[in-house]
Amino acid sequence: MNDETNNQQNMPETLKNPIYTPAFLRKHIGDLVKVEFLIGTSLMEDRIGVLLEVGASYILLRSIQDNNLLYCDIYSIKFVTLSRQPFIYNPQQNFIPSNQPFIPPQSF
Repeated sequence: MNDETNNQQNMPETLKNPIYTPAFLRKHIGDLVKVEFLIGTSLMEDRIGVLLEVGASYILLRSIQDNNLLYCDIYSIKFVTLSRQPFIYNPQQNFIPSNQPFIPPQSF
């Protein structure tokens, strides 16, 4: 049995079965996403970026605003918008000049 098959068997069900959020999101790694989080009982915050990684309790985004990595708690996610527009990700590219304000893409 090879290592990849062994890793799949040891992986939690929430990362394999698409009825769970982490497994569903894993199918969209590399996509541009807008993720909305509920903070406390009434504050909504959103982040836009490229989905890089999904774990059992977190997601990792590459911010399109400043190219930083964002480690996000999966349990506070309320909505995820998956971009249907073609998107080419280049980690060397600065997405937005630092002297201009961030304006979210019109596709959301």
